[in-house]
Amino acid sequence: MDGLTDEVHGHPHYLALEPRDRALVRAILLTALRNFGDLDATISRFTEKPLPAGATGLRNILLAGLAQILFLDIPDHSAVDLAVAAAQADPRSRRFAALVNALLRRAAREKDDLLARFAEQPVRAPQWFADRLDAVYGGQAAVAIDACHRLEAPIDLTLKEGEKANAAKWAERIGAIVLPTGSLRLTGASRDISELPGFADGAWWVQDAAAAVPARLFGDLKGKMALDCCAAPGGKTAQLADGGAKVTALDLSANRLKRLAGNLQRLGLSKSCETIATDLFKFSPERRFDAVLLDAPCSSTGTVRRHPDVPFTKSPEDIAKLADLQARMLDHAATLVAPGGTLVFSNCSLDPLEGEDVARRFADTHGDFEIVPVRPDEVSGLETAITAEGFLRLTPAHLALGDPAISGVDGFFSARFRRPV
Repeated sequence: MDGLTDEVHGHPHYLALEPRDRALVRAILLTALRNFGDLDATISRFTEKPLPAGATGLRNILLAGLAQILFLDIPDHSAVDLAVAAAQADPRSRRFAALVNALLRRAAREKDDLLARFAEQPVRAPQWFADRLDAVYGGQAAVAIDACHRLEAPIDLTLKEGEKANAAKWAERIGAIVLPTGSLRLTGASRDISELPGFADGAWWVQDAAAAVPARLFGDLKGKMALDCCAAPGGKTAQLADGGAKVTALDLSANRLKRLAGNLQRLGLSKSCETIATDLFKFSPERRFDAVLLDAPCSSTGTVRRHPDVPFTKSPEDIAKLADLQARMLDHAATLVAPGGTLVFSNCSLDPLEGEDVARRFADTHGDFEIVPVRPDEVSGLETAITAEGFLRLTPAHLALGDPAISGVDGFFSARFRRPV
């Protein structure tokens, strides 16, 4: 979905829309995906027989219409009329226009009953993902994670080191709260990020509170040589440079590195960072690094709040392949760590196959490294996420702040290792 709705490289039809209409399109897509199980089950209950095989366009029209009627602040008649018009405009769906009209009008009449049903017995989807959450976290925790996935993720900001003492003042200026982790979390209505105070001046950057944790596990970075193995989009690179390190940032994509360089320029951190477009496995520098961060490619199942299409585009097979890649990348990253140096492995997956299992395998096969357990004082507000082994396992259900709309973090895994002198 991100590719289709990218503000620069998105689908031409999407880019041709006015900004307000683009926002509506994104809202409909995100809402339909977040509530897909309930909406799809409603279609099944409201039709006497299953939709024809291959009627993807028809199903999508119904899902979009239901999302608007049941969850978005859009007049029912407008949602129905648009859906019927869409069905009539599609030769494959035209003969079902009356069904679209009848089903959506019924949903509008029974809205309160449907929402009550969703609250009492939500339908989780897709099934493989629901089953995996149950197997890993257990029923109650899995249900809590699923509930978080149905909510829009708040936007967090990481302040530059020189601004952290003024966190409370910044929060007041931009309409945010200060999280226990030190990040700022925007509250209230959505706003244009680039128009907020401090953006143009490079006082902060957008970064989920969970994603800000791995780079902090290095501690004092002043005067150290640091390597960010998979740097784009650059939030962790900025943290390393802002912390006083001389950073080498790697990424396979030259275009992604250009975007990263632009962010570093805005933040005034360009002089502290060298960017190199290369494959990590081909990177063989003359000297090793004091700090190596491997935020590895993963299934991204920890970011479902922001990217609800992830469970529909990934599979258990993808997770297994990515876990193998991560293990090999971690092995190579270890060769780049200087004696006395620190290696942090992280990713935004909820699956232990991509987190705990990779870290345990590394610890078992690399006697020249030792686990450095994460300390509670390093992850204020997230202490309960520290595992018995000293790893950090975050889920969207962590950081409960009373109001679900401003609670939670991205799912994340972090492990810290040290190569003794």
